[in-house]
Amino acid sequence: VPVPEDASVGTVVAVLSVWDRDSGANGRVRCWVWPAWPFGVEATFSGSYSLVLREALDRERVSEYEVEVRAEDGGAPALGARLGLRVPVSDVNDN
Repeated sequence: VPVPEDASVGTVVAVLSVWDRDSGANGRVRCWVWPAWPFGVEATFSGSYSLVLREALDRERVSEYEVEVRAEDGGAPALGARLGLRVPVSDVNDN
């Protein structure tokens, strides 16, 4: 679903579930988005994360974002996974 270019900072763009079946440090998960602009990832509760808007959007500058959400466990060596997301930006000020 496109995100309107006038969406406010903090708008939730997607909700993700991330888990690791291990216990202890190996079961702890760290999640982030790359590239980190203009989105961020926030933990909402155990195993759930939200991709949120960190900066204002301008569809005339960028009409679509390709981001990658990355997750990594606390093991040594750490194991991880990646998920690519396409975030289209809808125009709100053109007739």
